[in-house]
Amino acid sequence: MPDRPNSSIRLLLARHGLTDWNIERRYQGQTDVPLNETGRRQAHALARRLAGEEIDAIYASDLRRAWETAQYIAGRHTCPLQPDPRLREMCFGVWEGLTYDEISRMYPEALAAWVASPDSPPPGGEPLGQVVQRVDEMLAALRKTHRRQTVVLVAHGGLLQVLLCTALEFPPLARWKFRLDTASLSELYLYDDGAILTSLNDRHHLLDMGRSRAAPERDADPSAG
Repeated sequence: MPDRPNSSIRLLLARHGLTDWNIERRYQGQTDVPLNETGRRQAHALARRLAGEEIDAIYASDLRRAWETAQYIAGRHTCPLQPDPRLREMCFGVWEGLTYDEISRMYPEALAAWVASPDSPPPGGEPLGQVVQRVDEMLAALRKTHRRQTVVLVAHGGLLQVLLCTALEFPPLARWKFRLDTASLSELYLYDDGAILTSLNDRHHLLDMGRSRAAPERDADPSAG
């Protein structure tokens, strides 16, 4: 664990539990898809994993799959659970509800442009720069409010990938290099002048759910939300 100067914040980054659209590999974005039964069990396991932590604040996306996951965590702590729309998944516009194969068949040019450039959002979707801006605002608020505290952020795969890139000073397109499975936990120490990633995509708390349920999501698109 890194030394904790007065400026440091320990961030515990949790992705929401499983949904039916995760299983079907559909882009969720800001469509308000709920957890499925396995997702609720994952959220419960994640809450047990964090029960022994001294947590000072919990922030969550207000989309149901993240909010419900956060409620399991908050139920074991006395700090308030606070909704924050800045933690919502990026909006995928007309792609939401579609699989990658469907998108590549229906919108091949738009997909190629989106993969190649952060300035080319999905039709009706959110530019990557806009996601980076709200992540920047969130990190600045945390640095101002939660020095020397432990904060849990419950959000989405794509959003957390962008947050990691922003905090670690990587270009936004490097987000594809971070894999974040459902109900995973990552740990990031945030400083005034940078950040240190100490744990990524930890899923050990899901092992008691059985080998098949705890296995990583094969070929899952990490940005599908």
